[in-house]
Amino acid sequence: MILVSACLAGVNCRMDGGNKLVPEIKELVEAGRAIPVCPEVLGGLPTPRQPSERRGESVCARTGEDVTAAFVRGAERALEICMKNGCTAAVMKSKSPSCGYRVIHNGRFDGGLTEGNGVFTQMLLDAGIPVVTEQDELPL
Repeated sequence: MILVSACLAGVNCRMDGGNKLVPEIKELVEAGRAIPVCPEVLGGLPTPRQPSERRGESVCARTGEDVTAAFVRGAERALEICMKNGCTAAVMKSKSPSCGYRVIHNGRFDGGLTEGNGVFTQMLLDAGIPVVTEQDELPL
């Protein structure tokens, strides 16, 4: 079983209310081979919502509000789903403050990028779950 960012499966859960559909990922979910999660929604954040970016260990909305607690809560819930379903890999949304892998937005809301992982992706890695993004070769 593979865990996937829900937005990649076509779920309208992104901060702008939309998704980032990758047809192959949606097919995995429909075939029962992948489980979609959105840590931000699981953490209680609304859709749509203010854009957020990581600043060190914190996550801040564009408004300046610290939303770290919601990101951590959602990541913990998503990790529980991952473990309960025996997921052995994850396909996460690149650059996201929750799901980004290796490169995320820089916390200045200027479109810039920096090295780092999203809150949830870091939890997955710490738990020994291999992670790729939709820009990598998918573990089909």
